[in-house]
Amino acid sequence: MSRYQEAVEEHRDTETLLAVLDSADRMPDATRLRARSYELLSPVPGSTVVDVGCGAGRAVAELAERGVHAVGVDPGRRMLAAARERWPRAEFREAGAEDLPFADGSVRGYRADKVFHVLREPGRAVAEARRVLRPGGRIVLLGQDWDALMIDSENATLTRTLVHARADLLGTPRAGRQYRGLLLDGGFDEVAVEVHTSVFTDPAMLSLLERLVEPACAGGAVGRDQADAWLAEQRRRAETGRLLIAVPFFVASATA
Repeated sequence: MSRYQEAVEEHRDTETLLAVLDSADRMPDATRLRARSYELLSPVPGSTVVDVGCGAGRAVAELAERGVHAVGVDPGRRMLAAARERWPRAEFREAGAEDLPFADGSVRGYRADKVFHVLREPGRAVAEARRVLRPGGRIVLLGQDWDALMIDSENATLTRTLVHARADLLGTPRAGRQYRGLLLDGGFDEVAVEVHTSVFTDPAMLSLLERLVEPACAGGAVGRDQADAWLAEQRRRAETGRLLIAVPFFVASATA
């Protein structure tokens, strides 16, 4: 594949991911969950809050509306380009969760949404969060537990296989249930955990299921015929209003 073709594929993948994220972010449950995360941050007007793994920047813009100096951080250049295009007045920086571009004790709030499951060493990210947060600063972590994804299907055994196979390809698929331990190990105080289950029935979420199946199929966990039959069933469910995906989201908060 030529460099041009690779660039085209990367652009297509980014656009597909943005479409999935936008569809999910517009749902009422997602809106309420973001609002809850802002509440737990206890934002102080004028203080600096960093949104790690900011993606296309929606949370950065919403935090800025609450009067804080919000900074979005993400390692993906294409995501950052999309964020800057959408929110030209917001501040974004290219960096990973393990190496943040902030001085020690320089931020009042730290937020990471759907980030820790892709990290190989989430403890390093927690240590970095502790470094940049000032004493009394707040941290809020949000994310799904990929092993606990629930999808209605006629074939429960195959569904479990697909869910677990996809989870096993991630860095830390069960990060959500580990948030409390990670924050305690990182020296944080007042650690609290909530679980909010979001239910998705919109046919637009079929793209999420396709992104679930393809890596599992490519990795050999299931055969191509099995995967195609499973996706066909989910498409039929979407066409008849019977698609159902339930995702438990863990929300952990603590004080530095």
